[in-house]
Amino acid sequence: MSRATLLAFILGLLIIPSLSLGTDFALAQSEIEKLKNEINDRSNRLSQIEQEIAQYEAALLEVGAEKSTLQKAINQLELERKKVTADIKYTETKIGSTDLEISKLNIEISNTQENIFENRDALREIIRSVHTQDEQSLIETLLSYDNISDYWNSLEELESVRSSISQRVDNLSNLKDILESKRESENYRRGELLDLKDQYSDQQNLLTNNKSEKDSLLKETKNQEAEYQSLLAQKRAAKELIEKEMRDFEAKLQFILDPNSVPVPGTGVFRWPVDNVIITQYFGGTEFAKRNASVYGGRAYHPGVDFGVPRGTPIYAPLSGVVRATGNTDAFPGCYSWGKWTLIDHPNGLTTLYAHQDLQSVTPGESVATGDIIGYSGSTGYSTGPHLHFTVYASAGVTIRKFNEIKTVTSCGSATTPIAATDAYLDPMLYLPQ
Repeated sequence: MSRATLLAFILGLLIIPSLSLGTDFALAQSEIEKLKNEINDRSNRLSQIEQEIAQYEAALLEVGAEKSTLQKAINQLELERKKVTADIKYTETKIGSTDLEISKLNIEISNTQENIFENRDALREIIRSVHTQDEQSLIETLLSYDNISDYWNSLEELESVRSSISQRVDNLSNLKDILESKRESENYRRGELLDLKDQYSDQQNLLTNNKSEKDSLLKETKNQEAEYQSLLAQKRAAKELIEKEMRDFEAKLQFILDPNSVPVPGTGVFRWPVDNVIITQYFGGTEFAKRNASVYGGRAYHPGVDFGVPRGTPIYAPLSGVVRATGNTDAFPGCYSWGKWTLIDHPNGLTTLYAHQDLQSVTPGESVATGDIIGYSGSTGYSTGPHLHFTVYASAGVTIRKFNEIKTVTSCGSATTPIAATDAYLDPMLYLPQ
């Protein structure tokens, strides 16, 4: 093969890969554009549903501020049902959008792989041909040209080819980086899709719980306001008795906190356990605690922080850890306490409690990562309205006990609860973001 023929051959190889993408590439790009438009449509729908959810949350805040009446409780349950239904619609739309994102990424990955293969094959053939040509002696090469000027022109063209080869190598490297990035994006989207499907299942259960609670409320009260107020009074009295017995029992426990066993107070080692942070009661001697001293065993003391959030709000692990225990005091008639609760041990010497949940998403022994959904807020146990009660303990000072180990008068029987000496309770605000 002459040098001129070789150069023409090489230049052809450099052009062919981009030409070969032709019809298939155009079809793939058309499909990608179609998917992009569908994704944008879903995104617009998500924004509309978000506005709908925000309206329900605002309405729930208004209802929550009203005096406790049967009608208020029914209205609240109705609004919560509508909000959870909107949450489900949002999750369904998000699942569809994520499916489309994965489909788009799959096409882009396929296109990039094809581009890599064609560039690589072209480079391999060019290098082979150049290597073969380079085996000619200088005399043989010179004799293949009619005159010296043609030879020098050939050298310039060859330098252009070498420059093009270098650029092609750079392009190949960039394509490989793009491919890796798209594969990482696809893996992330697939993980997100699995989380969304779990969330969708949880939200369906929340809707079922909402209907059951409404049916139970109407059955217990016979749809009569007087019956509802009587029921509230009974629950309040039982709650006060349980709390008093617990605090008396805990006050007798001996525990000396080692400051070196927990993080330095004031360091934000936790993320917030909910997204929309509305604190309705702080740790310690709050006004509510002062007005209801009997609830806290004669001490104006609230052993945690309350977050005012609607029923069905996702609760996130504020830090990685292991679920030590879960419980449900509602499974025991007359046991108006934490309702559905979860206790998580963290590796920094702190343990956290999440009470009054509507749904628990983790089980004892399960490891959780920071930001994992561990449950959904509710109004189980004794609660004046949907919220999350969040307690922080020194891990060494909290144990799980049965209520009948405290006092049998509580009527909680063998229901379990976290128990800690007073000094093992820590102010959550010392470890949450400032």
